[in-house]
Amino acid sequence: MKTVLHKADTRGNANHGWLKSRHTFSFANYHDPERMNFGVLRVLNDDMVSESQGFGTHPHRDMEIISIPLGGDLKHKDNMGNETIIREGDIQVMSAGTGVMHSEYNNNPDQPVKFLQIWVIPNKQNVTPRYDQITLQTADRKNKLQQVLSPNQDDAGVWIYQNAWFNMTNLEKGKELQYTLNDPQNNGVYAFILKGDVTINGKELNERDGLGIWDIQTLNLKADSDTEILLMEVPMSQ
Repeated sequence: MKTVLHKADTRGNANHGWLKSRHTFSFANYHDPERMNFGVLRVLNDDMVSESQGFGTHPHRDMEIISIPLGGDLKHKDNMGNETIIREGDIQVMSAGTGVMHSEYNNNPDQPVKFLQIWVIPNKQNVTPRYDQITLQTADRKNKLQQVLSPNQDDAGVWIYQNAWFNMTNLEKGKELQYTLNDPQNNGVYAFILKGDVTINGKELNERDGLGIWDIQTLNLKADSDTEILLMEVPMSQ
């Protein structure tokens, strides 16, 4: 088993007034050559956008972009004709492919919006851009794993052009779960603790800590308090 631990307070910190963001991996003005990625997981940004503020229209290409709202309403608009709102419980994905233009704004005039922005390097280049958004029942992840992303169009959750699986769980204190990798020979898992405290394969983690694990077949999770966890299984090489 190999591991890399990123404590919450070691993440990059960006404060633009209207945007407060913590970067697990190098992004924009935050650059750490030791923290460029975890396998094909390239970006994990923990964003908070002020009331009625947001990101103006900007481009992306050849990247799988996943947004997971954690509170508030985020308005999305793109040049593919999509104009929608994503909320807590939703999962949004864009395959940027040959190129997309989009904007994201806080749709709330009276509260910030919080969300995770995740980029995964795809296994196919120059694909036709696509957009998808689904609403999941968060009750279905209580003390069990809920798959929210996979490589397969017919599986639960959204899908991307990569051999990756994301799962979320809300574990009550004292509860335990085991996660078995779909592709243990090629993949690792990056665990991001959204809330609470948990022990994963003997490593104690707290809120907003991240732990990457590879060269292993299973993860053992034990909740040391009520906790919410995002598990991202991704290939370790591009």
